[in-house]
Amino acid sequence: MQSKLEVFILTEGGENIGFGHITRCLSLYQAFEEEGIAPEFIVNGDKSILDLFADKRYQIFNWIKEKEYLFNYIKNADIVIMDSYLAKGDIYHRISELVRIPVYIDDSKRLNYPKGIVVNGAICAEELNYPQNDGITYLLGAKYTPLRKEFWEVSKKKIKKEVKSVMVTFGGNDMRNMTTRILKLLIEEFPELKKNVVIGKGFKNIREIENLKDNNTKLFYYPDAETMKNIMLESDIAISAAGQTLYELARIGVPTITIGITENQMNNIYGWKKVGFIEYSAWWNYKFIKNKINICLEKITCFKLRKETSRKGKLYVDGKGNKRIIDYLLRN
Repeated sequence: MQSKLEVFILTEGGENIGFGHITRCLSLYQAFEEEGIAPEFIVNGDKSILDLFADKRYQIFNWIKEKEYLFNYIKNADIVIMDSYLAKGDIYHRISELVRIPVYIDDSKRLNYPKGIVVNGAICAEELNYPQNDGITYLLGAKYTPLRKEFWEVSKKKIKKEVKSVMVTFGGNDMRNMTTRILKLLIEEFPELKKNVVIGKGFKNIREIENLKDNNTKLFYYPDAETMKNIMLESDIAISAAGQTLYELARIGVPTITIGITENQMNNIYGWKKVGFIEYSAWWNYKFIKNKINICLEKITCFKLRKETSRKGKLYVDGKGNKRIIDYLLRN
């Protein structure tokens, strides 16, 4: 696939920092491909991410440290998309001077961005009060949420009268070891539930999880997007962190209990709680988190509540965020 447009996607990810940025950027790569455009990834990462780029154009190097090489390589590009929590403002400002259309993926008004396009597809992103500076365009809110191709069109999820299965998912590396704690709680308190547990590539506690599982536990190792979608469709509820996966759960309409894992997820928690999609249990190290999760689990058994939360998730995330972003970039 060839394109006259030169497009680069700069991001980061790996065992120690997670895979959320890469997942989000892969969805944008897919959306460009739909338009006959082949971008090139430049990723600050480790060997754990190689499989994700098997059929993609990519380079892996620390572009934050090797920024002069980066600047020379992308100079005069048509579009450069940056999705990073690590890059400092000087890199953004330099790239804004070097390329035609710089695009900054943001979650929390992290920087005072230079001229370009700021995309924040988070729920309630419109409430962050971004500065209205000349030369900056904002694409804000869940209608700009980028999702993987498998989530653009989805089957209708059936909300059952009774909760019989639960999905447990804590990202690609489960940095807080929450999967073990949640699985232990479910086995002790709700042994009859079918537990669909997602194991990410960066997990360092797999043996512990395997030793803990019971006959009602099914482990899914490194699931691709299609498998994740099917787990969501089959599970009655989910217990999840509040990162990128939460938007896929909303797209499917899975009633979800969330746990706060990192500070950069708090806007997601605030927004989804405000619109009524999630039950927020607690921060990951809260002393009485077990009691809070139990309360949420009892509450979410209500059929009427699950019907309503499912509806609200699908209302805010329609799977067309990628297309809206790419259409806007190509028009410019």
